Amino acid sequence: MSIVVFDPDRIDEVDFADRMRHPVTADPAGGMWLSDTEPPYIDANALRQGRLAKLRAWMAEAGYGAVVLFDPYNQRYATGSRNMFGYFLRNSTRYFFVPTEGPIVLFEYPQSYHVSLVLDTVDEARPSKLVWSSVSNRDDEAAAAFADEIVDLLRTHGGGSLKIGLDRCNHQHALALEKRGAVVTDCQAEILAVRAVKTPEEIRCLQESMAGAESAVAAVRAAIKPGVSENELFAIMYYEVIRQGGEFIETRLLSSGQRTNPWFNEASGRKIRPGELIALDTDTIGCYGYFSDFSRTFRCGPGKPTKYQKMLYRMAHDQVQHNMGIVAPGMEFREIAEKAWKIPERFIEQRYTSVMHGVGMHGETPFIAHSMDYATYGRDGVLVPGMVVSVESYIGEKGGREGVKLEDEIVITETGTELLSRFPYEDEFLDGTI
Repeated sequence: MSIVVFDPDRIDEVDFADRMRHPVTADPAGGMWLSDTEPPYIDANALRQGRLAKLRAWMAEAGYGAVVLFDPYNQRYATGSRNMFGYFLRNSTRYFFVPTEGPIVLFEYPQSYHVSLVLDTVDEARPSKLVWSSVSNRDDEAAAAFADEIVDLLRTHGGGSLKIGLDRCNHQHALALEKRGAVVTDCQAEILAVRAVKTPEEIRCLQESMAGAESAVAAVRAAIKPGVSENELFAIMYYEVIRQGGEFIETRLLSSGQRTNPWFNEASGRKIRPGELIALDTDTIGCYGYFSDFSRTFRCGPGKPTKYQKMLYRMAHDQVQHNMGIVAPGMEFREIAEKAWKIPERFIEQRYTSVMHGVGMHGETPFIAHSMDYATYGRDGVLVPGMVVSVESYIGEKGGREGVKLEDEIVITETGTELLSRFPYEDEFLDGTI
């Protein structure tokens, strides 16, 4: 697989002052804004067909007749279809029947069939049997109608197999399918494993998404001043994500001053004071639904950072750089955990939850735990070309005044790794002086 990547030494190609000119989307005339929701840089047909082919190859190997997809991320992966995404994250009433071979049938929210029928990956749209069933207290009744239709499709298009995968659903639906002869399997973990290795077009989407997220962070950095609130800065970031053609931000991880310690405080109305740190994590669903996940920490002027702030920042920087440096294709997850940067004792208790984690349409597999957490959270596996991971650091001691969050995103290639996130670090923390 050929992976299109950037040359990390050509950081000057990215103009963070003019939000934003970026080589990913540059035309021969010298660049363009990232406002087109279907940029020519991405071959949307190749993107959809490549993902669907991977999914169906796994299904055939595993003996599935079909899968039924309720998870909007899996739906988009299989077909490219998106409809009221946030709504269906909490309402499992829109679903796809995807056979190993044969027509893909969408069971859609009433009157919105036209949204997805323009796609070559959606052959038919029917009304969902589950819309409002929970609200109307009719899940029992709806489950029977749902199962009747799905099993009929399975017997017709399943190639003789009655094995069907469900990524998530009400347990009554699974029981109803089994009652009608289907062999039901929870396939979420298997699908995530399929999604872990990206196609070349997916890598392009991740590059494009990252360019928009970096633009948003540049806008936040430019807006930092005494008296601005965390919510105002988060609103600037969100605005820029949408303006650049992105979709939404999964978290509100932007905090300042003492709220940077411990990590995971979300944006509030707190106003920023001179000399304080501001830390953020992008967690952005951007171009074509692909995730951009990097973190930066800034300081509100005037003046210079304190010795303590510099110490925190340099440790976080060292952790990210060391852990990116040890990664190579073919490396086992456990080996990465064992060779990862050793966190000083005073910062262990408030460590970030992982050394690194997968990135795709959201935070995905693999999840590589710290060695001390491996028995609890770790899973064995191997890094392979086409995987994309975000390398994490949080440095802040219990009871400390502030903390620093840094993170970068890399793609695993045939020969090593390449950097996807290229937003610069803060020179004032790394200038060699104390």
